[in-house]
Amino acid sequence: MDTTDDAILGGKLNLLQPKSGHRAGHDAILLAAAAPKSMLALDLGAGVGTAGLAMLARKIAWQVTLVEIDPALTELASQNAERNGFANSVRIVRGDVTQSISLPMDAFDLVIMNPPFNDGASLQASPDATRARAHVGGDSMTERWILRAARHCKSGGTLTIIHRPEATLPILKSLDGRFGAIEIIPVFPKPDANAIRLIVRAIKGRKTPTQMLPGITLNDKDGKPTEAAEHILREGASLFGE
Repeated sequence: MDTTDDAILGGKLNLLQPKSGHRAGHDAILLAAAAPKSMLALDLGAGVGTAGLAMLARKIAWQVTLVEIDPALTELASQNAERNGFANSVRIVRGDVTQSISLPMDAFDLVIMNPPFNDGASLQASPDATRARAHVGGDSMTERWILRAARHCKSGGTLTIIHRPEATLPILKSLDGRFGAIEIIPVFPKPDANAIRLIVRAIKGRKTPTQMLPGITLNDKDGKPTEAAEHILREGASLFGE
């Protein structure tokens, strides 16, 4: 696999990732920025480890387990953990989130996920196999990922998701009865534009009502990154100000 060596988080992380196919982007950094501090974190669909390693780089996680189905990406995740000095803080598990995975039940105080978000029935999948696997999902896929998170997140632990706004209802339905104290943050590409992403954070076993929080805008009207986006994407600031 041809790879590139990319600096992210303002140079705090250097990641090997495929030259073509599914590559790390803003989603993984926003996901990490939305995560609260944790001792044991689980990253479902970790790819090359971007979000999990970003949490370690920001010193908000002590130990991170990365779950990824693609063997080439798990190898890159292992290399990335090593080269960034986090080998002792990372466990890598190769497996399908929708199938049985060898992970302890009710053990993690944080689960993060960036599930496949396109409906394979209505959208043509990418001809690149890794990109298609990372991007094509649907409502049932989202539910299965949340069920997986519920199995391994301990009571009082936090689930953090980044997804498309169209998935709001399926996400809320899947969280119902499992997670509460739901906080929702929309992500806008520029002022006066519709949201392109939704960040959802919830706590297992809570029944507190859902809150819609102020959104984040990535670029100003001229296409330049906003100050808030720069603080998060380059400086490693928390999306929740924690």
